Amino acid sequence: MTGPITYADAGVSIDKANQAVAKIREYARSTFNERTLTEIGSFGGMFAGAFPNMAEPILVASADGVGTKLKLAFETGIHNTVGADLVNHCVNDILVQGARPLFFLDYFATGKLEPDVTASVVEGMARACKENGCVLLGGETAEMPDFYPPGEYDLAGFIVGVVDKQKVIDGKSITPGDVVLGLPSTGLQTNGYSLARKLFFEVGGYTPDSYIDELGSTVGEALLATHASFLPEIGPLLDSGMIKGLAHITGGGFLENIPRILPEGVSVEINRGSWPEPPVFGVMQRLGNVADQEMFRTFNMGIGMVIVCSQDDQDTVKRQIPTAVSLGLCHDALENGVGLQRVFVDTR
Repeated sequence: MTGPITYADAGVSIDKANQAVAKIREYARSTFNERTLTEIGSFGGMFAGAFPNMAEPILVASADGVGTKLKLAFETGIHNTVGADLVNHCVNDILVQGARPLFFLDYFATGKLEPDVTASVVEGMARACKENGCVLLGGETAEMPDFYPPGEYDLAGFIVGVVDKQKVIDGKSITPGDVVLGLPSTGLQTNGYSLARKLFFEVGGYTPDSYIDELGSTVGEALLATHASFLPEIGPLLDSGMIKGLAHITGGGFLENIPRILPEGVSVEINRGSWPEPPVFGVMQRLGNVADQEMFRTFNMGIGMVIVCSQDDQDTVKRQIPTAVSLGLCHDALENGVGLQRVFVDTR
């Protein structure tokens, strides 16, 4: 006759979960502000919702993940960057509508809970939350035996921000003749990693520890470069009225993301070569003989955020954001042979 069966016998350790929460609590507390009304561990996170300085506050929410960039974390044992990737990605996604972040929640799931790994991931989240003036309000840590391979986990994030209705950035005022500017990315950000891993590890035969002179780093270091938040650069201009449109260059690259903010009848022509492309993209393109169209549809190619403004405002925007580079112009959708393509990348 067997003894009493426990939850731990089924592979779920409540004790380890408690250890993880104890580590997480201090990281989360470091992001709290006067609007935070609950502690980590409550059933729901509470956040004060009064915005006396806004005429019509609009809440903007988004959810996202880090994708297969997590595989690099598993292979290298570096877990304190993917949490920052997640927060910054979500911040950028609501920033394009003019919203500043209020609070963030996460979902962390794994087959066998390792409190130190979980805490390391949350450490990165907390660091990015503080840098973005955002509260890490709560989350979920799930241990699910047999659901994930050993040593692996999944990660998702949920963010809520706010913008005054009269200052929402929606792209509706973009017209032919407007200028397209770009802010440099730090690398792949959080997209295209399935192709990147295939190119480096299967086609190229490299490992994360392989040093490539052209990259000036190991493959792992290049691919784990943290996804940047563009709030510090763009934030001071959000209330200026000069920004007509913002596009976060994530999955789908230039070709899928820029059209999301263009009014009917407007297209964009991008001049490749008007910005320095990080060497990681050139290395990948050569490894797989990848077509230009595929590169620009999969990767950000060194541009993490696109800004559209009038020609009259471009100098002011560039003075405020010295890293901004001119990428091209907006056109009538039928000019330059663009037609219904909406975004044309001139690679000549």
